[in-house]
Amino acid sequence: MTDPDHFAGIDATWPAAEMLEIGKWTFRRGNGGGKRVSAATAREHVTTDDIRFAEAKMAEMGQDPLFQIRTPDDGLDAQLAQLGYTRIDPVVIMAGPVAQVAETPPAPISAFVLPKPMAIMKELWAEAGVGPERLAVMERASQPHTAILGRVKDRASGVAFAAIHEKTVFCHALEVSEHLRRQGTAINMLRAIAKWAQDYGAETFATLVVENNSAARALFASLNFQDVGHYHYRIKAPAEDRA
Repeated sequence: MTDPDHFAGIDATWPAAEMLEIGKWTFRRGNGGGKRVSAATAREHVTTDDIRFAEAKMAEMGQDPLFQIRTPDDGLDAQLAQLGYTRIDPVVIMAGPVAQVAETPPAPISAFVLPKPMAIMKELWAEAGVGPERLAVMERASQPHTAILGRVKDRASGVAFAAIHEKTVFCHALEVSEHLRRQGTAINMLRAIAKWAQDYGAETFATLVVENNSAARALFASLNFQDVGHYHYRIKAPAEDRA
């Protein structure tokens, strides 16, 4: 695996409703909270029979077969491809120093760290497709965590969720209103997160970015974040796509 600490942190700060370690697999019950909290991952080399076992277990859990592939799980990736699974949603894990992000404070009244989301924040998340099931993921976090509201021109402009695992703070569900982008909301929220995380002793700041989101990757790179890991998913293609 690329960096087990980062993946352990992802599981801890964006937790599934249930995690089960059975045989060679870790299974996650997502309760509709998205792929990250629903995918199975392999903890060691697996065979086709092991994959069939995992498929049956996920069906028993009421979930479609879904696997998260973490670099360098090339063997599992190839096996799933041969079994008709499609590669989707490649993600980059980026990380940088908390102190460097916190060095410059957010602009005045541009970002607010809150113990739980306000109604306007839930509305902003809903506009971005982050519904009640993903809000439930945030509520499950047992690590130190916070919600962040961004503001620009006296308007709520962005939201994010952050939680700490060991000495790493993870930023999840960062969204900026489409009509208020490119006005500093994202970077102000990130600086507010970093300052908050310093109070808990965090040293590393990590986030997850869809591979083809060049704007987000450039933003984090400007804060000296680097790529530290990758993953993607394999999902069973419809029968007509495998013909």
